[in-house]
Amino acid sequence: MQVGFRRWLGAGLAALVLGFTVPVTAADTSSAQEQAARQQAQPGNNSPVWRDVRSGDNPYQTTQVRGVETSVLVQTEGETWRQLRNHVVTVYGGWLLVLMAAIIGAFYAWKGPIKLHDQPTGRKLLRFAYWERTVHWGAAISFVLLAVTGVVIMFGKHVLLPIIGYTLFSLIAQLSKLIHNFVGPVFAVCTVLMFLTYVKDNLPKAHDLGWLAKGGGLLSGNHVPSDRFNAGEKAWFWIGVTGLGVVVSITGFALNFPNFDQGRELMQQANVIHAIASLLFVTMSLGHIYMGTVGVEGAYESMRTGYVDETWAKEHHEYWYRDTVAGDKSRSDSDGGGTAKPAVASAMKEGWKS
Repeated sequence: MQVGFRRWLGAGLAALVLGFTVPVTAADTSSAQEQAARQQAQPGNNSPVWRDVRSGDNPYQTTQVRGVETSVLVQTEGETWRQLRNHVVTVYGGWLLVLMAAIIGAFYAWKGPIKLHDQPTGRKLLRFAYWERTVHWGAAISFVLLAVTGVVIMFGKHVLLPIIGYTLFSLIAQLSKLIHNFVGPVFAVCTVLMFLTYVKDNLPKAHDLGWLAKGGGLLSGNHVPSDRFNAGEKAWFWIGVTGLGVVVSITGFALNFPNFDQGRELMQQANVIHAIASLLFVTMSLGHIYMGTVGVEGAYESMRTGYVDETWAKEHHEYWYRDTVAGDKSRSDSDGGGTAKPAVASAMKEGWKS
């Protein structure tokens, strides 16, 4: 039976069943005649039909209901998305993560943790208040959950499936998907709070260029002064937390809530952008996590307790240390009368009130 006849028969039956008639246009007639002629010359060659179907302007639909994709029978962009996601992004993104992990491992084996040059004084300075630590840990925990589950979703079938088998992997993959979907909006809120909380101390300054030129002293081991946050931390804040954080949040919402009438093409584009941004985000985070845990002695304690030793403050953030001591001294002098309190001791006492 020829395709043209089947189309008209299907359209007629649909009109009878649904109770309305489907308008026939000149384009429909031309397409049907072209297909009929093709069947005579080349039986089995249905290229005119599939050309119409893939064009997105589907003349074969049997409904007058209109929507984002009601006229789409075959979405050819899906194959492009599949090739990008399963081959280009997955392969190169996976090697990027492996390369970054190898660089960090090699650096740790070579240099080890960055230790203090002088002995700790035992006097403490407040570096992070309670609210700052709460916002940071909220963002950090939600990010780690998203990173781990995202890696399972993207690389699990290539790495985990051959090792643990289909049954266990299916359970892990389903759990990862649920966690990823529900934690995503939490991370988006934490990203906004992180920006509002830390932006004032992450504004670039002229001496940040000097810190970058010397690589923060990571290779030389020399002390390079900086503000409350050095240039590397500021780059992480602006490129990672703010830039990539916003990108993964927006694209994540597009994927997480398909009921807002976005079509498959938009979701496929969002998926590719989300995957690329997430891989870059996780890659950068490996360096940040390393420096904040085993890479720099005392860094983890500063975010866990909020306090750092006076020696640590001098060696890692000298400008911030000077500003803190100077500000505390001015407050002590303005009390009026009596003996001014030692600057560092006063900073420690005020810190416990936060």
